[in-house]
Amino acid sequence: MVTTIQISEQLQGILANRKMYAKETYEEIIWDLIEDTMELNEETKREIAEARAEIKAGKVHTLEEVKKELGIDV
Repeated sequence: MVTTIQISEQLQGILANRKMYAKETYEEIIWDLIEDTMELNEETKREIAEARAEIKAGKVHTLEEVKKELGIDV
């Protein structure tokens, strides 16, 4: 079901400033805001824990190491 909501001009301006591209809808912006406040699912929590463990174990590469490995001279 589609519905219309009433918002102030001030809120409309704030939402418009949050657009990442011209044709992004206000609904997309609102969903992005809601997503930012939602609880992480168990898979994401597990992946974050694994990443933290890898960092703690020293399984990381510096940007310079990656550039060297890829042959990027920037």
